[in-house]
Amino acid sequence: MTHVIGVDAGGTSTRAIAVDASGVVLGAGRAGGANPNSHPPSEAAARIASAITAALGGLDPAATAACVVGMAGVSKLSDPAIAGIFETAWKDAGISPVRTVPDSEVAYASATSSPDGSVLVAGTGSIAGRVRGRRVVSTAGGYGWLLGDEGSAYWLGREAVRSTLDVLSLGSEPGPLARAVLAEALGPSAVDSPGDRGALWRALITSANSEAPIRLARFAPFVSEADREGDPAADGITTRAAAHLVTNVMAARDPGETTPIVLVGSVLSPEGPVGAKVRAELAGVEVLTSTDGVLGAAWLAAVDAYGEGAPRPVSAAENTKNAP
Repeated sequence: MTHVIGVDAGGTSTRAIAVDASGVVLGAGRAGGANPNSHPPSEAAARIASAITAALGGLDPAATAACVVGMAGVSKLSDPAIAGIFETAWKDAGISPVRTVPDSEVAYASATSSPDGSVLVAGTGSIAGRVRGRRVVSTAGGYGWLLGDEGSAYWLGREAVRSTLDVLSLGSEPGPLARAVLAEALGPSAVDSPGDRGALWRALITSANSEAPIRLARFAPFVSEADREGDPAADGITTRAAAHLVTNVMAARDPGETTPIVLVGSVLSPEGPVGAKVRAELAGVEVLTSTDGVLGAAWLAAVDAYGEGAPRPVSAAENTKNAP
């Protein structure tokens, strides 16, 4: 009996599942992050192979009918030397062939069976993609922290710090967002005993510039929290974030297109203010939320192996409770 394998390899964790032709999850595996842009390629490849091996358990690797790996940083495999590292890892795990795709494609497939549509990703970074035949054929945004990533957690965090600097420089009374940023960056005393505003202004600039830029993303949750508390500064930031994200995803679509838009990432959670505002701006369009990328990867592998009628795995966690 054959099976397929789906893998969702992100920056912080990697998950793999083995699924039979009826959609039952036979096994699951987990490993550390495997984005080859943020981890050494040999380490990333080994982690994916480890997750696959764990998912297979006692299954015969040679009975794998298809394997799809959704990978953050998959463009790194355009380098033949790096691609060779991953191909060696697949062979060592006894799996061949393996189809690697962007993580946005497996996220899209986790939410809809429609072959055409759009995907909007907003986590630490942001990007929108046009999907045709379940493949991302063009993108809008996604230029990284230096050149773009508007509406992402990084962008939200940067705007939170900039807003706080404006409060300090203009002598305004700090609201919930500014107080949260100051406490996180400079400690509680910056809020409890603010002292010289000019000194705080300089200290915050120094603190923000002393760390890797991507660390600004840690301030993003404060924006959402302050927005819920009615802070006008936070509301303005989340409103602009939503506008940027909607602009990008609409740029990835044809005029009048009626296909679904799949939202992916923590910033676009339905419970968060950015996610809510994005959904409000997209009223009238079929908007779906990505569920679990590893399920999307497994279903894409099942389609590769068994055709369009392949059943979708419903829940990796639920199905593996009774897995052999």
